[in-house]
Amino acid sequence: MFRSILFGILFYLTTVAFVVLCSPLFFAPRQWSMAALKLHARLELWLLKHIVGLDYEVRGLDKLPEPPFLVASKHQSAWETFALIPLFDDPALFMKRELFWIPFHGWFSYKFGMIPVDRDKGAAGLRRMLHVAKERIASGREIVMFPEGTRRPPGAPPEYKTGIALIYTALDVPCVPVALNSGVFWARRSWARKPGKIVVEILDPLPPGLPKAEFLSRLQEAIETASARLLAEAKAADLPR
Repeated sequence: MFRSILFGILFYLTTVAFVVLCSPLFFAPRQWSMAALKLHARLELWLLKHIVGLDYEVRGLDKLPEPPFLVASKHQSAWETFALIPLFDDPALFMKRELFWIPFHGWFSYKFGMIPVDRDKGAAGLRRMLHVAKERIASGREIVMFPEGTRRPPGAPPEYKTGIALIYTALDVPCVPVALNSGVFWARRSWARKPGKIVVEILDPLPPGLPKAEFLSRLQEAIETASARLLAEAKAADLPR
């Protein structure tokens, strides 16, 4: 717990330091800001490894198609909100609009070209979100989305939202499913981080143009099957301790 709390303190301190030191990047090309964002993620992963003893492994990078494409990732902890960013060339994430109102954090989110989600605006908010997402795809970027909408404990019954199928249909690009087991080591609503190795597995892309029901079924089956396997793998690796 001491190591977990120490990492948590350093995580927030280094994040604030990055925001302050990188403020001049507001006036620089966006790619410079994205490079700083990736550097921040790599620093946090380094701290996590050397303080907590929690490393990570990525499998299936060779399965990534040429951008642009949609990424649909399992969501079990806060880890993937920053750790997935360095895996892609120029990712854009969906974020709640309220987060864009936070000083510096929100301003940089606009600079990064993240996609605001305004759930209170109904159909109008959805149209604006899809318009921005199409702009990001048109510029050749990858869009990262968590199809369950929120963090789910490892092994919990899946709760995939139909919104992922709507976005997939509107964007008309391949969708890359991503499985992981981060929740075993970094539980939601907890300061505790366990030593070990988080595994991220990039799965076979789903082609554009599938019917919505078929797409959602294939996506859920692919992610849940692989995530269950990674969960069993993590538990087996923990047995000696």
